[in-house]
Amino acid sequence: MSTNGESPKEEPKADPRDPSGFLSEIIGNAVTVKLNSGIVYKGALQSVDGYMNIALENCREVADGRVIRNYGDAFVRGNNVTYISADSI
Repeated sequence: MSTNGESPKEEPKADPRDPSGFLSEIIGNAVTVKLNSGIVYKGALQSVDGYMNIALENCREVADGRVIRNYGDAFVRGNNVTYISADSI
């Protein structure tokens, strides 16, 4: 309660989209996954679980905008993930 007679200000509301909702929406789409080591993978997101374990299809390792390796299907353990980003089309 405010002591100067004014009503209290409303706190800004949090973004209603939580990470799990966002990740569910982008299943099947192209993503970039960056690991704690700095390695970057790009591929189609096939699944993600509560531990952030990620399955990618058509996965490739990318450095400086160049493909370093092609892996096909790949599984990334969640504790290695720095971020997942949806790629624009």
